[in-house]
Amino acid sequence: MIISWNTTRQCHLKCKHCYRDAGEKENNELSTEEGKTLIEEIANSGFKILVLSGGEPLLRDDIFDLTSHAAACGLRPVFGTTGTTITPPVARKLKQSGAVRIGISLDSINPEAHDQFRGVPGAWEQAIRGMKYCFDADLPFQIHTTVVEHNYHEVEAITDLAVSLGAAAHHVFFLVPTGRAKDIESEALREKQYEHLLHRILKKQQEVSIELKPTCAPQFMRIAKQMGMEMRFTKGCLAGTAYCCILPAGDVHPCPYLPVKVGNVREQPFSDIWREAEIFKQLRSEKFGGKCGTCDYKDICSGCRARAYYYTNGDYMAEDPWCLYRRGISVDQ
Repeated sequence: MIISWNTTRQCHLKCKHCYRDAGEKENNELSTEEGKTLIEEIANSGFKILVLSGGEPLLRDDIFDLTSHAAACGLRPVFGTTGTTITPPVARKLKQSGAVRIGISLDSINPEAHDQFRGVPGAWEQAIRGMKYCFDADLPFQIHTTVVEHNYHEVEAITDLAVSLGAAAHHVFFLVPTGRAKDIESEALREKQYEHLLHRILKKQQEVSIELKPTCAPQFMRIAKQMGMEMRFTKGCLAGTAYCCILPAGDVHPCPYLPVKVGNVREQPFSDIWREAEIFKQLRSEKFGGKCGTCDYKDICSGCRARAYYYTNGDYMAEDPWCLYRRGISVDQ
């Protein structure tokens, strides 16, 4: 089980696709003590991995204290960061505080393309430098790429770069129109591109030693099975079943890309929200609409609930509109 905590909204980049619409810090973000209490409840609820994200989590003054507390509670703290604020001392402190892996965003092998997508000149060079500092500190890191029209053709090249830099993994995120990403929905892949790229990623996985994982793309589990590939993952979409997200001020969502409030940890203990919230119970029922509800691969896929929500104007139990599969009919690649 894995959980993401958007520890802050504060961020110095201006990424076009930011699901949290990050920028200025919110006035009512969870305090250090509230964060520690939350971490304890997360651990007691059976979660194993805590993703500390943002905004830019390394801009929180107490982030190393929170990381150490998470590790002391038996969680595996990992980060989702731009990598631009990582220096040699920061990398060493992350390692010492118990962080087990750092996810750093990189959207192109071309610095100018990455910087344009991230909204700040020099972001690519700073991210690469942050990766090297992690490597030097013996702190495992992985690359996170958000794929849209402009970098659709270079995913494999980014994987090769990840290998050359010593990354432990390359996770490829598929755009979900939420937050600022709603403004660039026209740049999102379409169904045939999506299906084709999932095949490309899984074929590339067979050629490299590092983990190559599609994210916000649950159909990769169906395609892997069709290709006869063994995967360490059990299911494509974990929203509300083995995964959820906590926002800077304590709101709980089924996933970072599904803007549906389930509760707030200031109003109710997280453990109660996770166990009793009706939205979570609904997601766990797997009573999906349309083709997702009758699909041969429902148990290992479940469709992207956030994408269903956006493209149906609010029905997160609807079918995933990006999926080309029809019951009993394989997709021709």
